[in-house]
Order: sequence, then C-alpha cells, then structure tokens
Amino acid sequence: MASNNEELPEASVQNVLEQDSLKWIFVGGKGGVGKTTCSSILGVLLSQVRSSVLIISTDPAHNLSDAFQQRFTKSPTLVNGFSNLYAMEIDPTVEKEESVTSDGMDDFLSDLSNAIPGIDEAMSFAEMLKLVQTMDYSVIVFDTAPTGHTLRLLQFPSTLEKGLAKVMSLKSRFGGVLSQMTRLFGVDEEFGEAAILGKLEGMKDVIEEVNRQFKDPDLTTFICVCIPEFLSLYETERLVQELAKFEIDTHNIIINQVIFDEEVVESKLLKARMRMQQKYLDQFYMLYDDFNITKLPLLPQEVCGGEALKGFSHHFITPYKPSLARGSVEELENRVAALKEQLKDAEAELEKVKKGKQKI
Repeated sequence: MASNNEELPEASVQNVLEQDSLKWIFVGGKGGVGKTTCSSILGVLLSQVRSSVLIISTDPAHNLSDAFQQRFTKSPTLVNGFSNLYAMEIDPTVEKEESVTSDGMDDFLSDLSNAIPGIDEAMSFAEMLKLVQTMDYSVIVFDTAPTGHTLRLLQFPSTLEKGLAKVMSLKSRFGGVLSQMTRLFGVDEEFGEAAILGKLEGMKDVIEEVNRQFKDPDLTTFICVCIPEFLSLYETERLVQELAKFEIDTHNIIINQVIFDEEVVESKLLKARMRMQQKYLDQFYMLYDDFNITKLPLLPQEVCGGEALKGFSHHFITPYKPSLARGSVEELENRVAALKEQLKDAEAELEKVKKGKQKI
C-alpha cells in the first residue's frame, strides 16, 4: 500500500488521454452514478488529442442524447460544436428485433438464442463492432449499461464461440435435421442451414480479433464510475473482480458527487453525508491504492449540453479544489454574512408569527 500521497497514482484521467495506443475505452458502474456524463466528458477531452472519437451508448436508457442535448440514432452523428466527435446509441435487443426479415433466417436464429442465452445480443454487438471497425475511428468510448448488462456484454466473445461450437455439434449429431427445421420455417436452401452456419462462422475472425483486443491493455481499458456510498463501493469491487476474470485492464476509478470537506457546509444533513462519504472514500483509497482515482464534486445543477460538459471537463484533468478553504479570512467572512442573513430571515418570520397571534 502507498505510504504517502506522493506515492499515489495521479488523481486524474490524464493517463488515459496520454495513452495513444488505446482503441476501446469502456465506462461502467452502478446505475445513476453519472456514467453518461463521464463518458461524454471523456469523449470531449479525447477529441482534443485524437483525430476522431466515437461515443457509443449501449445502455437501453440512452442518456447520451440528454447529456449533449442533441438527438442521436444507431448511426454515428457528429456532435454539435465539434469537428471530430461522433455519438451513436444502440440497443442490441431492439436491433435484433428490427433486423427480422421475411427470409426466416432471423426467426431460426431467435429460436437458437433460446438454446444459447445471450447469443442474439452477442451477434448484434459483433455486427456493430464489425461496422465500427470499418469506420476507422481513432478511439471508441462505450457508455455502458449498469454493471450486470455490461458484464454480459464483455462476455460476448465467449458466448459467440460457445454458440458456434453448439451449432457445429448439432450439425454433426443431427445431420439433416437443421435443414428440415429451416424448411419448416419456410426458408429457402440459400437462406437455410449453410447461411446460418456461414453467418456464425463469418463472425469467428471478428470474435477472435475483438477478444484479443479487449484483453490487450495497450488497446483496451475500463473506467469504473461510482459514488462514495456502500452499494456503489460493493458494485465497483464486483466489477473490478469480474474484469480481472475477463483479463480486461482497469486502473481508473472516477468517484462522482463528492461533498468536499473544505467547503463551507453549514447544513446538518450535508455534514452527515460528508462524514458518511469520507468513510467510503477511505475504503476506496485502501482497496485501490494502485488505481488513478479521480474525485468529482457534487454540483447544485446537472451538467447538460456541450458547453457545460466542456466547462466541467477540467476537473477530470486537474484535481478539484474548493474555492474557499475552511478557516481562511474569506471563508469566515462568508460564514458571518450567511449567518447574518439567516438571522435577518428568522427575525422577519418571528415578527409575522407574533402579528398573526395578536390578530387571533
């Protein structure tokens, strides 16, 4: 464990911006911790150092459009105010439903997906990756769905490999049964067994290449986003362990919605929240002393729109410092002024109550 602050890794995402070799950046964590805002800001920062950046939302909720206040679709769209930042929103399950055609092959594949859970999402994701790779973006940022969905997404290469193996074993064991089944679904020979197997086998190279890239720390990294609370800490630990199991690099944690101790906090509720947060912040630093941990402040308003995202982005590079330090002359003057204002309001309210009682 690091013995002092000097030995701790840099408290920013600068390391991600400086790693020119990165091709895939996943951003994930528990629902409601600010993944989309973080993904959007990472995209904004990367657009300043890379030739072209694509942000892909794989979360069915699709908050990317809300973050930039611009409508995105399943095709890459240039983000307003940028010349090299693009965004798209995909939903593998919906994509699959939309792709059903009259040739019946997709009907057969959807039946196959019942036998191999997750293969429909995996195939849609593989198709999307194949398309993205032809577009030649410098780096791709994934704004992922909450943790459970994300872990399933990262399993897709092995899911497809299992699916291919299962279909091949079915073919060898049952011979012409697959052909009979495809005829039963009203599928012509050219769209039958050979086409289905061809579609799966055609993805094998993509699967193997993506699997190799995802496990290469020079090409892929995963950034965990969380808030300083128990459930989020627990979810982050689960995520980090699962990523290690999948051999996917992760060495950055963004802790969002932090109430900073030095700030002028007079509210009892906020003080209590601050103490609670500090307990979990200490645990984060203890568990992840070799990670780059970036702390972001809790704001009184949402960060929405390109300009607001650009404005907030400097906190990702330079550790946040509250404008007023507790105990300074300026901070004490501000507190005295605030207390005088509160006293004035309380006196006015007391006068109102007294007048009300006199009328009765």
